Amino acid sequence: MTIQNFLEKYAIDRHNTHSLKWDELEKRYGDPDLISMWVADMDFKTEDKIIEKMVERVKQGVFGYSFIPDEYFEAFSKWMTKRYHFPIEKEWVRFSNGLVTAINWLVNGFTRKGDAVLILTPVYYPFHHAVTNNARKLVTVDLVNDNGKYVMDYMAIEKAIVENGVKLFIQCSPHNPVGRVWTEEELDKILEICKEHHVLVVSDEIHQDITMKGQKFIPATVVADGKYRDHLITLNSASKTFNLAGLLHSHIIISDDKIREAYDEFVKRINQTEINIMGYVATQAGYEYGEEWLNNINEIIESNYNFVKKELKEKAPHIEVADLEGTYLLFLDLRKYVKLEDIGDFVQKKCKLAVDYGEWFGENFVGYIRLNLATHPEYVQKAVANIVREIQAL
Repeated sequence: MTIQNFLEKYAIDRHNTHSLKWDELEKRYGDPDLISMWVADMDFKTEDKIIEKMVERVKQGVFGYSFIPDEYFEAFSKWMTKRYHFPIEKEWVRFSNGLVTAINWLVNGFTRKGDAVLILTPVYYPFHHAVTNNARKLVTVDLVNDNGKYVMDYMAIEKAIVENGVKLFIQCSPHNPVGRVWTEEELDKILEICKEHHVLVVSDEIHQDITMKGQKFIPATVVADGKYRDHLITLNSASKTFNLAGLLHSHIIISDDKIREAYDEFVKRINQTEINIMGYVATQAGYEYGEEWLNNINEIIESNYNFVKKELKEKAPHIEVADLEGTYLLFLDLRKYVKLEDIGDFVQKKCKLAVDYGEWFGENFVGYIRLNLATHPEYVQKAVANIVREIQAL
């Protein structure tokens, strides 16, 4: 399917659909007419076969308690094996109604109040909240910006771990918002540091399937032939992959027996919820039938990224555009054009955009914004035109 045909078939106007992304703009930003490029979901209908399987299930007419069938685990494992050489065993998998919920469970289950938890900033802001809202000590280390490519400062990370007695590291891979797909060498280094200092790693890999051409996503669990599995929990979901976030269905993958036993002992005290029927039906269908749809989505995201990078390089060259290797989220640095105190007015009142702001991801990132590229190219083109117009008017 050509990209134009895909857009005609799957792109959708989500106004007046109770969409958080579009119909909450006035409440959240004070202006209902902004171009919405903030929250991380897509402006595309999910794959046809996913909808078909959900409709088929709805027509049964009964929505009682259900269990996950073996066919689900087979589809999940086949997807992970084909793409990432990571065969999944049924016994390893637990479920939650979202990875943010899972992260909060794991913070509570594997640390105590006052314990230190490490994150690498700028990073998805619920990571911050999962630490502070649960009365843990938040320890942050900034990623290093190397001309738009963000890298880890291993010496600073190890120093922070040792000085603070860090118990848990919440990793983001691929990284939101800086767009990195960490190499195996990078993952090996950070996981080795954590292993040496007895730090449990929770690796949020929800964006694993959204990667640009030439990029190779490596699950943390397979790094160094599984060397780090004894201090690692992996989180993933099809929610970003197939635009299913509202179905509230995610995976907690624990391949180590002792960690899994400890998790099961903890979670039975806080979660007695059964699985979401529609969540598992949609996810299984995505893994079985959704690869071509995903390939088209990734092509659109990469095309949108290339457009933004080219236009800004030509017309606003001092806006730094982070290299986008994975995710559909693009991090921009506006500081060479816009005063820090004027960023909000510039973005919303002048450029007419709803975005996520850099300081939400880390206190040292005022002046940055994050744009969601999983949308129709027309929105991206208009957003960039507005930014360029207002930069040139300064």
